[in-house]
Amino acid sequence: MREQCVIVGAGHAGSQAAASLRQEGYAGRIVLVSDEHDLPYHKPPLSKAFLKSPENPALVLRNADFYRDNEIEIVHGATVDEIDRPAMAVRLGDGTNLSYTHLVLATGSRPRVPALDGATLEGVVSLRTLSDAKRLNELLQGAADVVIVGGGFIGMELAHTLTVLGRKVTVLEAAPRVLARSVAPEVSRHVHARSLAAGIDIIAQGKVAAIGDDNGKLSHVRLEGGRVLPADLVILGVGAVPNIELAVTAGLAAENGVVVDDHMRTSDPAILAVGDCASFTHWQAGRQLRLESVQNATDQAKNAAKTIAGRPAPYRDVAWFWSDQGDMKLQTAGLAFDADHRIITGSPEANAFAVYHFRGAELVAVDSVNRPADHMIARKLLAAGISPSEADVLAGPQRLKELLSQTPAVLENS
Repeated sequence: MREQCVIVGAGHAGSQAAASLRQEGYAGRIVLVSDEHDLPYHKPPLSKAFLKSPENPALVLRNADFYRDNEIEIVHGATVDEIDRPAMAVRLGDGTNLSYTHLVLATGSRPRVPALDGATLEGVVSLRTLSDAKRLNELLQGAADVVIVGGGFIGMELAHTLTVLGRKVTVLEAAPRVLARSVAPEVSRHVHARSLAAGIDIIAQGKVAAIGDDNGKLSHVRLEGGRVLPADLVILGVGAVPNIELAVTAGLAAENGVVVDDHMRTSDPAILAVGDCASFTHWQAGRQLRLESVQNATDQAKNAAKTIAGRPAPYRDVAWFWSDQGDMKLQTAGLAFDADHRIITGSPEANAFAVYHFRGAELVAVDSVNRPADHMIARKLLAAGISPSEADVLAGPQRLKELLSQTPAVLENS
């Protein structure tokens, strides 16, 4: 019987898994099940370039010819309702059954919707998909006052984009400063201050009590404490929830995601999980976690393809992230869990600096603002397991490159 791999979800992870299977020489049938009608596309531009130029088509990850030429079947506009593990088959929403020898869950995550009065009003939206972005653009046409709930990456990206588009934007962040849970305090404070200077109103420790309406039409946001903000449009950016219901119903182990080993295999070795929905023990952090990033989705998909192709390798890729906010390109390499001290290089005043996080003598992460060279060097240092001294860091990129020269393979493509 010919092998058949069914991939549920056609975002960055699912599309990459299909492509990587062919690159690994997989000769079986590949079926990519997508609940959207578009070809798999890049998601990061949705909060930036797409809103600025919605007339431009979404940037697809791979064109239609790629899927055709590589014999990757895409089932558009379909959902998977059930995994029948004994039969090794999935049942689609229309009743179709697809058998599999391997199943890849790339089901991603969905925006978290807080339990607030008014959260379901017309004009209260989240941004995750191309459809969401199109709807947001429609609502923007009649909106002057925009309230963004959540000062994380997506919230701050949208805040800068919509301010440039001429909207009055207020960001409500429950923490004392924006990006407080994502980057070093120095970067967080820098972004906060620079965003205020760009005309974005930020209310730190601003907790929403309710979203209000006037005769059924969205009109305001009321904060705890009683303050009322006018709002024609409210965007919720308070995190995401992994889509694990399909896996849980099928009896797969789950803990803040579908639990996988370091080869992306779930508790059922015929089923793998990758990307936003996967919970795994990170080799560097030494803890069970779930990462929501293009890098993690793409690299885990490549790892899963190796597993299915019979060449499993432990997942040891360096985590990295980025976010474009106004005139700031934020980049992070590594994970700063349990870091106990930091070294700052560059100049925050010049809007270009980096923060090196250490746990003892070990380099664990680097946050940077408009310092792409620091970011690339950090990724290579972390991959090579090289921890520079404080003197090395302060000596600058050239000294760090000298350290990397001890492992020439790491400098490849630098």
